[in-house]
Amino acid sequence: MKCHIFQHVPFEGPATIRTWGERTFLEMTTTRFFAADPLPTATDMDWLVIMGGPMNIYEHDRYPWLPDEKTFIGRAIESGCKVVGVCLGAQLIADVLGASVYRNRDVEIGWFPVDFLPTAGCPALRATLPPTLDVFHWHGDTFELPSGAERLASNPVCTNQAFIYKANVLALQFHMELTHDDAATVIDQCRHEIVDGPYIQQADDMLADRQRFDRTNAVMAALLDTFAGTG
Repeated sequence: MKCHIFQHVPFEGPATIRTWGERTFLEMTTTRFFAADPLPTATDMDWLVIMGGPMNIYEHDRYPWLPDEKTFIGRAIESGCKVVGVCLGAQLIADVLGASVYRNRDVEIGWFPVDFLPTAGCPALRATLPPTLDVFHWHGDTFELPSGAERLASNPVCTNQAFIYKANVLALQFHMELTHDDAATVIDQCRHEIVDGPYIQQADDMLADRQRFDRTNAVMAALLDTFAGTG
């Protein structure tokens, strides 16, 4: 079993997804787009994990690797590879599946609850999740639900917070993989985005409770365990 990771910036790595993966896969490899790493072959993996980043999925001029990344994601989905997207990764999956990705009415940065919704296509995945959970957000864009996908999570700020597609695609707009230290690094690198807004918390508030991170890390690991057994 092999897992490949797409990482867009140095400060947003797989965090506890790697910890989970190290006990699950025989091999884990990474394409670091910020370091101009080459893409692997689409048949060279069982899982593809697509991480976040401050760029937008439509900024092809600034990030010329985006079109090739999207093509690769599409081929991985079609091949039946397990594909997981987090934040930007979820937006990229939505775009590849033909859904619109656009600027949301409100930026969401910090700890805000999401509701997890019933899903007909993958009840085991939903059963892993609590009805509601405070999760860590850092996003200004949102997406429409792709055709054939099922909404997995929602809140008043962002209708489509997560979705599943068939049995092999999981897209999460929020971050359950980040540890306290990982979040502190993101805050340090993206502090200019912490401005006044109804759904933007200050840095000290985001980092005040380490147990919040422990809870979401545990839910993420359980979700990945269940997702690994679907399909």
